[in-house]
Amino acid sequence: MEKSQRFSVINRLKSFKYAFNGLKLFFQNDHNGRVHLFAAVIAIGLSWLLHISALEWIAVLMVIAAVMVTEIINAAIEKLADVVSPGYHPKIKIVKDLAAGAVLMTTFLALAVGALIFIPKLFACIS
Repeated sequence: MEKSQRFSVINRLKSFKYAFNGLKLFFQNDHNGRVHLFAAVIAIGLSWLLHISALEWIAVLMVIAAVMVTEIINAAIEKLADVVSPGYHPKIKIVKDLAAGAVLMTTFLALAVGALIFIPKLFACIS
């Protein structure tokens, strides 16, 4: 049985460094990540311009985070799958498709939340 390490503030700070590096790599190397980041900036800007409520802010920020998290997990799964099976493998395809489906599902949720919040406010601005 492996002996557990003592708590170390330095090691905890290093873990933040690795996590921020992961985000940097994601936004540098993942086209879909940049697309979602652009959409998030638009949603946040629209939220600010339309003076949405605190609960609406929570909903918008939650779905932005959900889409980003699923896209990051999808990217990680794809990278790992490419290492495990560089060539085509039908089971790896299923794994990749499932991960992409998770991203699509959270994106649909984000679009629904955005429509529920923004469409009435945009119509009110036009009227």
